[in-house]
Order: sequence, then C-alpha cells, then structure tokens
Amino acid sequence: MNACPYPQQPGPSRLAREARRNVAVCAISVNEFKTGLTIEIDKAPWRVVEFLHVKPGKGAAFVRSKLKNVITGNTVEKTFRAGEKVELAQMEKSTKQFTYMDGDQYVFMDMTSYEEIRLEKDDTWAKFLKEGMEAGVLEWEGKVIGVELPRTVSLQVTQTDTGDKGNTKSGGGDKPATLETGHVVTVPLFVQEGENVIVDTVTGKYMSRDKDA
Repeated sequence: MNACPYPQQPGPSRLAREARRNVAVCAISVNEFKTGLTIEIDKAPWRVVEFLHVKPGKGAAFVRSKLKNVITGNTVEKTFRAGEKVELAQMEKSTKQFTYMDGDQYVFMDMTSYEEIRLEKDDTWAKFLKEGMEAGVLEWEGKVIGVELPRTVSLQVTQTDTGDKGNTKSGGGDKPATLETGHVVTVPLFVQEGENVIVDTVTGKYMSRDKDA
C-alpha cells in the first residue's frame, strides 16, 4: 500500500504552502479505500464515508462509494472501476489542542507556539470534542477546512435511562444515551450514567465501555 502522509506544517502558513507545493502528487488504487481517507476529485477534497467492493457474476468489478466534500459538507455517491487510480488530497495537518469555546467558536492552541486559531462549529467533529483533547487541524490551499480526530474517543455518559442493571453483554436490549459533548448514541442497557464509553468518530456509534476510565 502506498504511504502518502499529510505534509506536516513546518511553521508559518506561507512556509507550509511552499512545502506543500514540493510534495509529489500521490495516487492510490480505489481497491485500497478505507473509511476516513481523503481524496481529491475535480480539485476538491472528498472524504470516503462508505465503500463497497462489488464483484458481479458478469462484467467488471467495481467499487461503490459514498463521499463527503470536506469543505461544503455535501455528500455524493460515486462508482469507480476496480483498480482505478485516484489522487490523495494533499492537505497539511498540524496537531493542536482544543482549549475552550468562545461563543460558537472552538478555540485550538498550538502547544509549541501557543498560537490560537478559531473554528466555527462543525458537527462532523464537534460532537466528539471535549476540552483538552488533541486533534489534527487540516489546511487545504492555505485555508483551515476541518479537524481530524482519533478514530475512537472516550466520552462520559451524562444522561440515560436506568435500564435493567441485571442485563449483561450477552443479553438485553439497548437505549439512547447523551454524552458529555451532547452527542447521542445507542448503548446497551447495562451502561449507566457516569460511565465512559468508547465511540467511533467515523460512524458515531458506541463501541464498548471504557474500562480504563
């Protein structure tokens, strides 16, 4: 599999853009698609939300995908020929810490330079973000366009029905639970308020209890 990491920001934005121009275009096969991958189509960055490899009984194999425009938030469904090459979006990523909210703006700080940047709320990442969490801030053509979170995060359950405490992982149903960020997930009945759960930031779904919290 091709290794095409994000260019890391070397410093000021101008220098970062110069570094980006020196990065060779990186192409991968659609056979290597994975959820969360960001590709470039028609000079715009698109994130792979879903994909499915299809091998019909007759005819050529293909990959059916659902893509989300990182800038506009629009989603489209697109089909690729198996083995077709696509360009990876060459975005710059710098690690910053979410420090606090100022009105509707999320304030991130570079923990080396202490420089702050402010981003408007975007539910694709805001619903998983809590103060003190580190995240990758993404730039496209010198403009901040989004935030990349770890694949999983641990969040506390702040509200949920009591449920049946006798239920275990081997039985019972499920129920809605509100997390400390306001995000609502479906959890097993045995999950209680005050517990931490592991959530997938791509699907938004509950994965397990966080036994280490």
